[in-house]
Amino acid sequence: MNDAKEPSSSNSNFSNEFQSSQQMDWLRVQDSLKGKLITEDDFKWRLPTREKEGSCEILKYVGGVDLSFSKDDSSIACGTLVVLDLTTHKVVYEDSSIVRLHIPYLPGFLAFREAPVLLELLDKMKNNAHCFYPQLLMVDGNGLLHPRGKFCFGLACHIGVLADLPTVGVGKNLHHVDGLTQSTVRELLQAADSPKHVLLLIGDSGCTWGVAMRSSEGSLKPIFISVGHRISLATAIEIVRMTCRFRVPEPIRQADIRSRERLRNNQ
Repeated sequence: MNDAKEPSSSNSNFSNEFQSSQQMDWLRVQDSLKGKLITEDDFKWRLPTREKEGSCEILKYVGGVDLSFSKDDSSIACGTLVVLDLTTHKVVYEDSSIVRLHIPYLPGFLAFREAPVLLELLDKMKNNAHCFYPQLLMVDGNGLLHPRGKFCFGLACHIGVLADLPTVGVGKNLHHVDGLTQSTVRELLQAADSPKHVLLLIGDSGCTWGVAMRSSEGSLKPIFISVGHRISLATAIEIVRMTCRFRVPEPIRQADIRSRERLRNNQ
């Protein structure tokens, strides 16, 4: 005999009202954070490929963050932060945390579910005054290139503003944004002559949201790069190119590999 009960309409209405109220709160938070967003180069270092300007230090430590989820329980995740030496592409710092997430995933509000885990890893490193603290952070997720366009911003923006770090968003998939679709973008890239062609993602509104790029000659699938915080799109593209050995930039790739391994070892 099955004693399970169907959720009552009153329970369903309560859940919908709760989600609607939560989303309104999150929208207010995002509006506040957007007021602090900087979409131009705003840092004290320079790229090693650019001419020396005064006594400016060179970009050396590039961080990457990623979250991997348990196959058995989607509420259990491992957040990982790695820092690479840009000169050698070697990992010089690694930390991770396995957590149970209590905030549900709601489309357009991914940052409220994932950002706290990753920000805690950054805060821990900063509070310890670690000498390898990243000068720039790459996030496995979108920045300005976000499914809700001008009304919202992605995980890379959220983390960048709260951590006050130059941040680049690198997505593996393109959601529908301002008339842009993944299939159309892939067709345009395949028609291009250069194996490392960069395609500006200009929406129907005329706004440039980011770029699609085939980051390695062996990769048919593009990655999608967008501004997170305190960096221009041109500089973001240049840094991604400098850190790509494979399809995904090495800081994010290493964070992904290590977070998955930590989860497997924990099961």
